[in-house]
Amino acid sequence: MSTKKKADLKVIILGDYNVGKTSLICRYIDGTFRPKEPTVGAAFFLKQWGPHNVAVWDTAGDERYSGLSHFYCRGAGAAILAFDLNSSQTFESLWARFGSILEAANEDCLKVVVGTKMDLLDQTNRDITPEEGKKLARELNEHLDLKKMPHEPYFETSSLTNQNVDEVFQFIFQYCLPLSAEQKKKYGKGSVIDLIENSDEHKSTRRCC
Repeated sequence: MSTKKKADLKVIILGDYNVGKTSLICRYIDGTFRPKEPTVGAAFFLKQWGPHNVAVWDTAGDERYSGLSHFYCRGAGAAILAFDLNSSQTFESLWARFGSILEAANEDCLKVVVGTKMDLLDQTNRDITPEEGKKLARELNEHLDLKKMPHEPYFETSSLTNQNVDEVFQFIFQYCLPLSAEQKKKYGKGSVIDLIENSDEHKSTRRCC
């Protein structure tokens, strides 16, 4: 494991209150699903991806923390925009609320649209179709060459069943910090360096949403 703590990539997760942002992160970290309390401010952990360290920032979805979300976007090389597949309002917020916030991220920031709570979705009566989600993902990434990606930056996930959770993060990490087949074999899935780090200076918290 690398002994350095400085991050080679900063990933931020954005989305409305209670869409399951922290449940998504925690499912990826320890492989379990646990109901979480709302995040206050922001929290982060460091994840090792091959020889690289990745900082993943979890932000509060409440509108009163929008200013903080803008602050935490600075220097982000990738962003997860999460919405509840069962709520069209949370999907509409991705562009209405968070599009301007992401202006603080890097110019080449990868933006991945992620639908959550797929286990609760009624496939026969969907408010948001996969085509709509992919269309938004394309619009958000007009600055990138999508042909270099294995598929469009859109996922539908369930933190409860672990459906597509690993795939979201591996898609981001492999695009931003590509590993060779030999490196993947050597390092495996990767290790968590610090599960959730907090800083009074940054007003972060251990509480999750």
